[in-house]
Amino acid sequence: MIPDEVQQQVQQSLGISIESVRSVSGGSINEAARIKLKDGQNRFLKWNQMAGAEMFSKEERGLKLLKRADSELRIPEVFATGETETGIGFLVQEFIEQGQPKQSSAPKFGEALAELHRHHGKQFGLDHDNYIGRLSQSNTWHEKWIGFFIEERIQPQLKMAVNSKKLGENTVAHFESLYELLPEIFPEEPPSLLHGDLWSGNYLYDENGRATVYDPAVYYGHREIELAFTHLFGGFSNKFYRAYESAYPLQPGFTKRKDIYNLYPLLVHTNLFGGSYGRQVKSIVKQF
Repeated sequence: MIPDEVQQQVQQSLGISIESVRSVSGGSINEAARIKLKDGQNRFLKWNQMAGAEMFSKEERGLKLLKRADSELRIPEVFATGETETGIGFLVQEFIEQGQPKQSSAPKFGEALAELHRHHGKQFGLDHDNYIGRLSQSNTWHEKWIGFFIEERIQPQLKMAVNSKKLGENTVAHFESLYELLPEIFPEEPPSLLHGDLWSGNYLYDENGRATVYDPAVYYGHREIELAFTHLFGGFSNKFYRAYESAYPLQPGFTKRKDIYNLYPLLVHTNLFGGSYGRQVKSIVKQF
């Protein structure tokens, strides 16, 4: 099930042979498996025949940034990233068994995310570009959130969607009108360390009920964009939100702003999957 060349390269990178393999979900982008090593340890392996080592090495850097923040979020340890001779990229990380949430799990998750967001940077962006899904994510530094949001988040994805005919040129004009309103819409906040791709498919509760996050698209951004994304597809409880608000209150009016933040993940999904995501983008931006 694992391509032979991937298995050989993984064994070489880890310095130990793979004893058994069990298929698991790798999301919509990657193939994945739970591998048992000769010493009895389990690891999570994912690979992608369309992506080389760079995508996974950037993911490793993101996980290490999150781990260094030393919040109560559990961050998987990465053991190896690499690439086969034919260009198949792979990542091996800690295998974390999914458990059942406890009464305290969701509130502690909200508090831990607030703790992560209190790690502030001097500017919006990151010292390297990375990926969101399989799409490149530009993180050029900006002093102001609005410039970063427009130039590094919206514009690249909008251009891609228009070039591929997933959105029409008329949508660009709607976005340009929206840009003029953003100074009155977005509140001033310091740059927060963000997971960057936090939806229900990128977290689980471990065997102790502790929130574990993975598959990041890390950067320093406005924390409200992270909270907005958690609302987009659901999967986060009211206890989670109440605990976050108690630990790090949002400024008034977030509910009215969240659809604007979610234009970014919706554009990403438009470019990855097309379909109804483009219609959602058009519906939101037309309101402004």
